[in-house]
Amino acid sequence: MKRLKIVIPISIIVFIFAIRILDQNYGEDISIGIRTLIALGGALFSGVISYFLFPGNQNQKQH
Repeated sequence: MKRLKIVIPISIIVFIFAIRILDQNYGEDISIGIRTLIALGGALFSGVISYFLFPGNQNQKQH
């Protein structure tokens, strides 16, 4: 559960920035549905990466 406290905000931030950048740079070329799918893919990808990069349990003994 500790990982999700970090992963979810990262995914939301990536989604918001991706929508914003796609809207500013490609607003007329790409429809809103495709922009949303691209941003959602980026958010999911960043969430998966951050899930594996951040340690899950700090209390476990390292061998």
